[in-house]
Amino acid sequence: MSVPLLDLPAQYKEIEIELENEVLEIMRSGRYIKGPKVVKLEEELANYCEVKHAIGCASGTDAILLALMALGVGPGDEVITTPYTFFATGGSISRLGARPVFVDIDPETYNIDPAGIEAGITDKTKAIIPVHLYGQCADMDPILELADRKNIPVIEDAAQAIGARYKGRPAGSMGAIGCFSFFPSKNLGCCGDAGFMTTNDAELAGDLTILREHGAKPKYYHKVIGINSRLDALQAGIILVKLPHLDRWHEGRRKNAAFYDEHLAGLPLVLPRIADDCISVYNQYVIRTDRRDGLREHLTELGIGNEIYYPVPLHLQECYRDLGYREGDMPEAEKAARETAAIPIYPQLTDEQLMEVVSGIKSFFDN
Repeated sequence: MSVPLLDLPAQYKEIEIELENEVLEIMRSGRYIKGPKVVKLEEELANYCEVKHAIGCASGTDAILLALMALGVGPGDEVITTPYTFFATGGSISRLGARPVFVDIDPETYNIDPAGIEAGITDKTKAIIPVHLYGQCADMDPILELADRKNIPVIEDAAQAIGARYKGRPAGSMGAIGCFSFFPSKNLGCCGDAGFMTTNDAELAGDLTILREHGAKPKYYHKVIGINSRLDALQAGIILVKLPHLDRWHEGRRKNAAFYDEHLAGLPLVLPRIADDCISVYNQYVIRTDRRDGLREHLTELGIGNEIYYPVPLHLQECYRDLGYREGDMPEAEKAARETAAIPIYPQLTDEQLMEVVSGIKSFFDN
């Protein structure tokens, strides 16, 4: 039995009629950019994330870029973040001419280690971006306390963590701005690229709204230079259909994670550790072994989907060679990049598929 890493057609079949009716309604309406669907979605997302404002945009990458723009980040500035994340986090900093300053990770959660942040702060530091990796929030209280003491805004990269909680607070509600992605592989994914930002600051919400539309307010009058990053109505409609199912899908992921926790216990693997004060949404279920590459090859031969998130930490990427980082500078991120792999966790997995994954992993270690 083959088990894909992600099965979007299985999700689609659950809500096929709702989705097709929604798309047909939008196609017939002639309102394809902004409009009532986007407005409604922004209201529902603000309510779901327990914030005052949600602002749609064209992608999760743009969400980070716009957040940095709204906070005035530019050439010569520095932004502290993790090297163990998708490239969009660091790339958005660099696109504005700022310098990413990397801080190593906590080896148990794979999120940025708050204890290392203060040493990276200089008089050029303009923002801190913790990433809520794999669906679990970073340890936010010490980060927020430090940021408040140093008067540095925090941007939450919550692309993988919609619905996750830290000490009862939703991802995206704790920093100055939260950034989310609707990329199809996310727990709440659309049928293309889209994203949104959250904030409790009305002035920031206004700035983000203007910046996503070329900096114009009103139309054709530009006080600032923005970008074209509007959320289209088709993607908004798709997310409106999926949002009511999200918490149920999260529970399915947690149920599957509990199955793996039970059935993979005792193997020479490190399983995900969820902090006591966190509720994870398991965007990925990541296992760890120093025999990672052999295990991946074995699973692939069996038709069991798997992936590395992420094989090369940002500080070692070729495009960042000029930053001066060297191998060994971020030992925990580098070690995680060598030893971790994700296995299927989506809520549509059947019991038979889950057992197939477990059996495949066990057979590798048995041999």
